[in-house]
Amino acid sequence: MKKVTKSASLRRVERERKLGLTLFLGPFLVTFFIFTVLPVFVSVLLSLTDFNLLEFPNFVGLENYSRLFLNDTLFPKAVQNTLILAMITGPGGYILCFAFAWLINEIPPKPRAFLTLLFFAPSLSGGLGVVWSLLFSNDKYGYINAWLLEFGIIKEPILWTVNTDYMWPVCIIILLWSSIGTSFLTFIAGLQTVDKSLYEAGAVDGIKNRWQELYFITLPQMRGQLLFGAVLSITGAFSVGAAIFPSPTQDYTLYTLSMHLADYGGARYEMGYASAIAMVMFIMTYVANQVIRFIIGKLGK
Repeated sequence: MKKVTKSASLRRVERERKLGLTLFLGPFLVTFFIFTVLPVFVSVLLSLTDFNLLEFPNFVGLENYSRLFLNDTLFPKAVQNTLILAMITGPGGYILCFAFAWLINEIPPKPRAFLTLLFFAPSLSGGLGVVWSLLFSNDKYGYINAWLLEFGIIKEPILWTVNTDYMWPVCIIILLWSSIGTSFLTFIAGLQTVDKSLYEAGAVDGIKNRWQELYFITLPQMRGQLLFGAVLSITGAFSVGAAIFPSPTQDYTLYTLSMHLADYGGARYEMGYASAIAMVMFIMTYVANQVIRFIIGKLGK
C-alpha cells in the first residue's frame, strides 16, 4: 500500500513539474512557432509561387529557383559579396567579442560593469545608420573628412560611400563595430560562470599559462555560450548589407543577398521570387551553423 501511495505521489510530482515547464515555456514556444517556424514554412510555399501581394498566389513549381540560378545576372554577384563579408565579419566579429569579453573579465567588478556597458551601448542605439552617416559623410561636414582636412592629410573630401576603393573597408569597419552586442554579453556571462576551482585543478595537472587555461578549461566550459554567439554572428554575417547601404551601390560593388531580397520583396513586390532568395539565404546560414556546431563540439576533446 505504501509503495502504491509513493508511486502515485511521484507521478503527481512529475505531472506538476511538467505542467510548470509547460506554463513557463508555453508562451515562448507559441511565439517562436508563430514568428520563426511558421514564416519558414510559408516562405517555402511562397517560393514555389508567383505572388505579388495583390493577387492569389499562382503555383509555378521550381520556376523561381530556375530563374534565380540560371537567369539572374545579379545573383552570383550578391552571393559572392555576401560570402566574402560573412567570412570576414562573421569570424572577425565573433573573435572580437570574445577577446573583449575575456579582457574585461580580468579586471575588478566595478570597472568591469562600466566597461561592459560602454562596449554594449552601441548595439542599444537604434541610430546606427545615423552615427555612421555622420562619420563617413561624403562632404567636408563628415567628422572623418573634417579631421583629415584639418590636419592636412587630404585636400578634398573622400567619397566614402561612393568611391569603390573605400566601400569595402567602411562596410567591414561598421559591421565589426556593430557586432559587439548580444554575443559580447553572452561571453561575459559565460566567463563569470566558469568554476574557478577548475583552474586550480588544471594547475595541479600541468597547465602552465593562461593560453592553456583558455583552451583546456575556459572554452570547453563555455560551449553553450560559444555556440549561441556563433549562431548570432553567422546569422548577422549572412544578412549584412541592407542596413548599411539600403540601395544598390555603384556598379553593385557591395550588392548582397539581403539587398537582392529587399529589392524584389520590398520594391518590386515579387514575393514568390523574394521567398526563393530567402530560402537560399536560409540554407546557407543553416549549413554554416552546422559547421560551427561541429567545430565547437570538438573543443576540449
